Amino acid sequence: MSASGARWSNWAGSESVRPVRVERPASVGAVQRAVQAAAAAGLRIKAVGSGHSFSGIAVAPGVQLDLNDLSGLVAVDESLDQVTLAAGTRLHQLPALLAPHGLALANLGDIDRQSIAGATSTGTHGTGGGFGGLATQITAVTLVTADGGLLRVNAAENAELLPAARLGLGALGILVDVTVQCVPRFLLHAVETAEPLEEVLEGYLDRSRTVDHFEFYWFPHTGSALTKSNTRLPGDAARAPVGRLSGWVDDELFANGAYRGICAAGTALPGLVPGFNRLAERLAGRREYTDASHRVFVSRRTVRFHEMEYALPRHLVPAALREVRALIDARGWRISFPLEVRSAAADELWLSTAQGRETGYIAVHRYHREDPAEYFHAVEAIMRAHDGRPHWGKMHYRDAETLRPAYPRFADFLQVRDRLDPERRFSNSYLERVLGR
Repeated sequence: MSASGARWSNWAGSESVRPVRVERPASVGAVQRAVQAAAAAGLRIKAVGSGHSFSGIAVAPGVQLDLNDLSGLVAVDESLDQVTLAAGTRLHQLPALLAPHGLALANLGDIDRQSIAGATSTGTHGTGGGFGGLATQITAVTLVTADGGLLRVNAAENAELLPAARLGLGALGILVDVTVQCVPRFLLHAVETAEPLEEVLEGYLDRSRTVDHFEFYWFPHTGSALTKSNTRLPGDAARAPVGRLSGWVDDELFANGAYRGICAAGTALPGLVPGFNRLAERLAGRREYTDASHRVFVSRRTVRFHEMEYALPRHLVPAALREVRALIDARGWRISFPLEVRSAAADELWLSTAQGRETGYIAVHRYHREDPAEYFHAVEAIMRAHDGRPHWGKMHYRDAETLRPAYPRFADFLQVRDRLDPERRFSNSYLERVLGR
């Protein structure tokens, strides 16, 4: 089904476009026909996912493919704990799809609104020094290529393309399904508490190695970090979930409802922000609970924001965060949103932000009604000085010239792009900037 395009915008409101045409295919064959029709009309075509990227990676001025109807479980290989999912399947749908098979994803980020294809294509990750991002869990993909053909990429077919296709930025074709290596379902024992920031920075490298999933948040203008330590437990271990009232107060009232008002007030009266952040620091208490992995990994986020995230060699994270703290103080900025610090294992995907090195992540945010440019540009300069790589799905200001030296296999990826999409049928202005024309 096709229609003329209404104006589309991403979740944060940082990107928008009015496509020439919107296609909503419900089958792989319909995706192939949409690609062929776009080529015949001389239009570019892109799948849009859930629109949760902060960058322009999914912007589709030509033909926008909405894959909501290409969703669900395609196949299960219980002998290998692998599942094949249609590309439009949302991450929040996976627990219900995997539960009958006793499976779970090995790791998740703290937002689950993304489509499986969009999440792997942009390098979505969670935290855990021994765990890779979502794309490292992909064992096979099926692409619709620029001529409308189907290309299967796995260990037995076109295996040389796997390091590119598992994290392809949407530049190689339209993903129609992905095969994911799952694990037996498991629980997480979570401990959340406030600790002195300097002590957390001193212990970050050790905790990122020894805790299964460690992360922390730092609210500017405070001296504390809010730490989250998650330990993996067998699926049949005893659950002790957060109480319904306690969870509503912490996650809905404070983290979303009240916080929205605080951010809005801080936008109008920036001088209030340090006091608000110090109040949050004082109110943060210890919370301990055990629940199914996806319920612990994922947090509900209703307050909209802009985000930039950089991947650094892990040992450089504490120094870089200290420089950002000094920058905020020196500029006199009032920053209401916290910085988030996570980690990931090294991998060998050509455009993965963790390619070839143990990685730490620093994410910075601004409320969606605030202009993030000055803050993000200045933070990016610090991250670049620490050999940082920007998250492909989040805001940044890099281009192909500056990104090429950051990725040893950058040229190899471009060769695959030239092979699969020589006419740049799947390109847009963002991909032209970060990969070249």
